[in-house]
Amino acid sequence: MSSALTGLFRHPIVQAPMAGGVSVPRLAAAVSEAGGLGFLAAGYKTADGLYQEIKQLRGLTGLPFGVNLFMPQPEYPGASTGSTGAAVAAPPSAAAVEVYAHQLAGEATWYETELGDPDSGRDDGYDAKLAVLLDNPVPAASFHFGIPSSETLESLRRAGTFTLVTATTPEEALAVQYAGADAVIAQGVEAGGHQGTHRDLPEQDGSGLGLLSLVAQIRETVTIPIVAAGGIMRGSQIAAVLAAGASAAQLGTAFLATHESGAHDVHKQALTNPLYVRTELTRAFSGRPARGLVNRFLREHGPYAPAAYPEVHHLTAPLRKAAAKAKDPQGMALWAGQGHRMARELPAGQLVEILAAELDAAMTALSGTGDPR
Repeated sequence: MSSALTGLFRHPIVQAPMAGGVSVPRLAAAVSEAGGLGFLAAGYKTADGLYQEIKQLRGLTGLPFGVNLFMPQPEYPGASTGSTGAAVAAPPSAAAVEVYAHQLAGEATWYETELGDPDSGRDDGYDAKLAVLLDNPVPAASFHFGIPSSETLESLRRAGTFTLVTATTPEEALAVQYAGADAVIAQGVEAGGHQGTHRDLPEQDGSGLGLLSLVAQIRETVTIPIVAAGGIMRGSQIAAVLAAGASAAQLGTAFLATHESGAHDVHKQALTNPLYVRTELTRAFSGRPARGLVNRFLREHGPYAPAAYPEVHHLTAPLRKAAAKAKDPQGMALWAGQGHRMARELPAGQLVEILAAELDAAMTALSGTGDPR
């Protein structure tokens, strides 16, 4: 296990960065203060908004924390390079987005709002946010939807920042190591929210690997530390991924229901509401595969949503905001991992302590030094 990684926490528990207002400074601070590694989510924020959250978090804790950035998206989904070296792009998504907008017209009428502008930007202010992290170095930075350049990773390393990049396959993990990242986040298909695939290929929808299999395969592929993510809700599951070769576990849905989480109360309540019996990967809300609780919006629009991120995200943003304002869970993006029914409504610090105790008990049982019951 990397000493640089273990120096960031007392317990191998990482709070996943959940964009959209969930991973607020008070949540990250509570996790870090309890011995885990708290994270801020820069996604969908302005660079100044990120700077202010970092400043606020530093006022709450002097312990290590991390910041997550979304990588800029290629012009077309699935863009790649052909055998001749020439760029080969998927068909433009503008027409498909326009068709989807017509389908959502009824939703806009129902929620008395306008659809968003799908052409509101593709890079999420990446360069400006990266500049914030280089000018005001943070202990850890992670990246989703792709890999930063080797130069960027080296610049962050020189600034004293530990870098992590999400991967959903062994091949992506190898590319992460080759680029020079300090660690890889192995995201299993069980994970809630957006899958961090490096290329959005519709033909691969739903084909992701389960977490334990993914961690084991990545462990045989790379030498850098692995942080396992996907459906983890209990300390015994953390012990399982550690046994499979991970150095730490990243939990998102488990912290979604905590007191400090910035998630809407309706979202928190839905996690354990028997009305929502399962989750599903969908493009309905953002145009990229993301796992959420199956509600009316997902059922009605998921089958028709195009592979167009972030265009669909921008398009549906006012709908999701209006649904949340109306406290209507049937129109909200209720991101959740497969273990959502195991969510516990606790203070985040207390959850870290309970997870750590469960982990210790499971590790003792695995070692054969205690009662396995």
